[in-house]
Amino acid sequence: MQIIGYVSSEDYLALNDVSVVFEKDHEILFDTKSLATGAIRTDLPPGTYTLTFAKAGYGSKHVEVTLPVKEPIKFRLLSDKLVGYMSPRWSTSGEKSCIRINSTTSCRVELFRYGKVKESYGVITWLDEHGPRAMTQVIPDGDIAASGLQFGTIGFPYPGMTWKIEAPERSGLYYVHLENEGGEFFSMPWIVSPKKPTAKIAVLAATNNWNAYNNYGGRGNYINAEGLPPRPTVNARQDLSRYSEKDMNVFWKSPNDVYPPISFERPEFGNVVGKNEELTSPMSGRLASSCAPGMWRLLGWLEREGYEYDLYSDNQLRDGTLDLDAYETLLTEIHPEYWYREEYTRVRDWVFERGGKFMYLGGNGLDCEVEYVDETTVRFLTDKSNTSHEGGVFDPELRIAKEGRFDNRFHKSTNQSPAQLIGLVCDGEGTGAPYECRNEDHWVFAGTGLKNGDKFGINSLHERIPGGASGHEMDNRTAHTGEGFISLAKGLNPETIGSSGAEMIYKDFPGKGGEVFSVGSMNYISSLLVDKPLSDITKNVLNHFLRNDKGQK
Repeated sequence: MQIIGYVSSEDYLALNDVSVVFEKDHEILFDTKSLATGAIRTDLPPGTYTLTFAKAGYGSKHVEVTLPVKEPIKFRLLSDKLVGYMSPRWSTSGEKSCIRINSTTSCRVELFRYGKVKESYGVITWLDEHGPRAMTQVIPDGDIAASGLQFGTIGFPYPGMTWKIEAPERSGLYYVHLENEGGEFFSMPWIVSPKKPTAKIAVLAATNNWNAYNNYGGRGNYINAEGLPPRPTVNARQDLSRYSEKDMNVFWKSPNDVYPPISFERPEFGNVVGKNEELTSPMSGRLASSCAPGMWRLLGWLEREGYEYDLYSDNQLRDGTLDLDAYETLLTEIHPEYWYREEYTRVRDWVFERGGKFMYLGGNGLDCEVEYVDETTVRFLTDKSNTSHEGGVFDPELRIAKEGRFDNRFHKSTNQSPAQLIGLVCDGEGTGAPYECRNEDHWVFAGTGLKNGDKFGINSLHERIPGGASGHEMDNRTAHTGEGFISLAKGLNPETIGSSGAEMIYKDFPGKGGEVFSVGSMNYISSLLVDKPLSDITKNVLNHFLRNDKGQK
C-alpha cells in the first residue's frame, strides 16, 4: 500500500492510532489507523476522497485528498489544550486586535496591564458558541509555523464570530488571560504603543526574538530551521538535527535563502505568565527569563522607580511608528538577538548623528538580521558560516576575530558589526556571576558606594542560570569595537569555552553623536528588582541620559 501522508500534532510529533475514514459521495470506502510513525497507507484507486481524522485528545477534522499524491501530505491535528494568541501581537492605542483561541469549553477572557502590578482592565467577554466544541479550531496541514495557525478561519463565516478588542490609551505590556470551564489557564502578551509619544523613554520589546524561539508547529529558528523534514518526529533526541553530532556541524550554515518564513500567528508558551505570578516571583522554565515575562521585570522596575515609558515592537521601529527623535533614550530588553536591518540603521543614525541615547540592557543582541515578509511573517537570515560563532557553541579558536571573519550573523548579512554601535558581541554562555566594579570614579557608580573590586549584581530572579547579573549569554569587545568605549565593570564568570564574563561599557560619541550604555548580559534585567547597587547604577544612567541636553557636550 502507498503512504499518502503522515499525521502529526501541532508540535510535529507523530500520532499513532489515529482513526482515518476515506469517503466518496458520502460512502465509506476504506478505513485505517496511523502507524507509529504517523504514516497513513491505502491502496485506493485514483480519485478525490474526503478523509476524516479522529483521535482522543485532539480535534477531529475533514480533508479532501486527490490520489495518487505527488509526495506524502503532512496532516496536522490540534490537541485539546487551551491556547491562543493576539492578532496582531502589537497595536497602537485605538487600533483593534483579534483574540484567537482554541478551547474545548466556554472561555473567560480578561485583560490586564503588566507594570509594577498586574492591573485588571476587566472581563472582556466569555468566548463560546452554540455548537458542541465550537471554540476548537481546525488548523491547516503542512508547515503551520510558516502559514500560521489561521485560527478563526474555518467555520467562522462572518466577522462577528471573531472577537476584537481595542487597544487601551495607555502604552504598555498587556496580557489577555484565558480561563475555561475545564479549569485550564493560558496568558498571551499584547504590545500597545501610544498614538503619540507620552514619555521621554521608549522601550523596545524583542518581538522578533519571541518568534525565533517559538517552536509551536514543530519549527522555529532552533528546531527544523531549514524546514519540516518529510516525516514527523517520533523521538526528538534521535530524529532532530539539533541533537545529531553530524548535523550540528552544518547547523545554521545553509545559505540564507534556504530558511523558510516563520509566522507570528502562533501561541507562545515561552511568554505565558502564571495566574498567580508576581513581578518579583523567580522566573522559572527555559524561556521566561529571555522573553516577555523577563521584559515585564524591566517595565515593573521602571514604574517602581517612577519612570514613565512608551512600549514598541521590533516591527514598529522598523516601519517608523517609533519615532526615535521624539524620545530622549531607547532601552532594549533582555535578549534583542534578532533585528531588522532597518532597526539597526535607524538606531545607528539616531545615535551617531542626532544625539540619541541608547541603553543596551541585554545580552547576545543584534546577532541576526530579520527579513520582513509581511505583517505576520518574517525570515531569519541565520547563516553563521564564516562568523565567530561558526564552530557550534562558541568555539574558542573561531571566536578570535580573523581577517575576513564576521563578528556574528548580523555582521555577515549587513556588513555592519553591531560592535560599532553597542561595543560588544556575544562570545559565551551558560554561567551566572556578579559583576566587579573596575572604574569607581565614573559617574555611573555615583552614590553606590562601590569601589574597584567590589561585587554587585549578586541577587537575581533567574532560575535557569542563577548566580548573578552577568550571565546566560554574555558579550565582550571584538576587533570591530569602535574607539572610545570606557570599561566600567566585568562579570566574574569562570573562563569557559574561551569566554569570560560580560563587560559593562559606556561611550559618549563625538560631535553631534549621543551616548551608549551596554551591559552585555542576558541576566542583567533579572537582577534589577532585587539588587540595589545594580538598580542604582541603572538609575544613574537613565538620569544622566534624561538630563535635557540632548546633542550638547
